[in-house]
Amino acid sequence: MALKAAILPVTPFQQNCTLMWNDENMRGAVSDPGGDLPRIKQAAAEIGVTIEKILLTHGHLDHASAAGDLAKELDVKIEGPHEDDLFLIEALPDQAAKYGFGPVGTFRPDRWLKDGDTVEFAGLTLEVRHCPGHTPGHVVFFHEPSRLAIVGDVLFQGSVGRTDFPRGDHNALVTSIRERLWPLGDDVTFVPGHGPLSTFGVERRTNPFVADENFA
Repeated sequence: MALKAAILPVTPFQQNCTLMWNDENMRGAVSDPGGDLPRIKQAAAEIGVTIEKILLTHGHLDHASAAGDLAKELDVKIEGPHEDDLFLIEALPDQAAKYGFGPVGTFRPDRWLKDGDTVEFAGLTLEVRHCPGHTPGHVVFFHEPSRLAIVGDVLFQGSVGRTDFPRGDHNALVTSIRERLWPLGDDVTFVPGHGPLSTFGVERRTNPFVADENFA
């Protein structure tokens, strides 16, 4: 079974929402639907994907604000992030008003995730890694057969996630990357929460925040 993915930048923050599907049955999931629901639904319709689950890497506005509305509209479940991000999800309506996102419906994920869990959709299985630091409840999704990871705001091409938000922790973030992402393999391609794709191997060599040479 082959995992296919399309990246859909959404919200004024140009957050990488990812539509994933099994090309054998054209069913799939969407990760981090932070906003612009018409665009997400149009992309799914054009590709021919039936969305059957919503996955969240963390509770920040640009990643999670539209999850509740999309779940209600499609009658699907929300899985993720880790429960330590509950305080962020509860704050989404206030954050949306602050940043001009418009009304945001409240929700609570149907399933909180922890390190070592798996999520399933469309006959595909993703592994879950709890990677705190950017937020305390941030998780990463990894599809081993495709060597693809959805890492949210943990890691970027040439950078790492901010840790100056409430309950951020830079040391925890670096530890998460080095201990829970690097072991997945240098050949893993990752979709960050913003910006272009990269691989763990490239970041281990060149990323000034987490390159191996900095920890020799």
